[in-house]
Amino acid sequence: ACNEERAAQARFGAVMCCCGPCAMYRRSALLLLLDQYETQFFRGKPSDFGEDRHLTILMLKAGFQTEYVPDAVAATVVPDRLGPYLRQQLRWARSTFRDTFLALRLLPELDRYLTLDVVGQNLGPLLLALSSIAALAQLALTATVPWWTGLIIASMTVVRCSVAAFRARELRFLGFSLHTLINIFLLLPVKAYALCTLSNS
Repeated sequence: ACNEERAAQARFGAVMCCCGPCAMYRRSALLLLLDQYETQFFRGKPSDFGEDRHLTILMLKAGFQTEYVPDAVAATVVPDRLGPYLRQQLRWARSTFRDTFLALRLLPELDRYLTLDVVGQNLGPLLLALSSIAALAQLALTATVPWWTGLIIASMTVVRCSVAAFRARELRFLGFSLHTLINIFLLLPVKAYALCTLSNS
């Protein structure tokens, strides 16, 4: 995500989410926004997650720039079991949806690529979910294999993973294509649940 998505956003003038463990901010900029940052609310209720994405959006709204530094190195704690991983993805999905609403007013001031990117990040999972549901419905109702849908999803996966493998000069990135199955069968339902429970903290 950082090497591809954040780097692409930086080329167009604004990283839309500076990841918490990797982010550094100018103190003077942070002090200007500290009150807004510490009192994050959503629908009138305090919110205590997605603070990195929220702070990034506040910085951009205040007119500051966000940059991507490809050779920065940071250590962080990551989930190593399925339950904590899905809870992390639920938090991330909620914060992405929430802060997209904040970012919409900001997008006209930024490069048009960033609008396309933000819209794509939110519509992409929806289109993938609709494709998957349509394919399952076809299989259930007609007993025919939805090979066209499967071929398109597989092709997009292979192209994306091949680009990542080429850029990183590491073949192991091709293995990331297996993430498509995780995305369809685990993360899409989590994102749907996140969208239905945005007010939960």
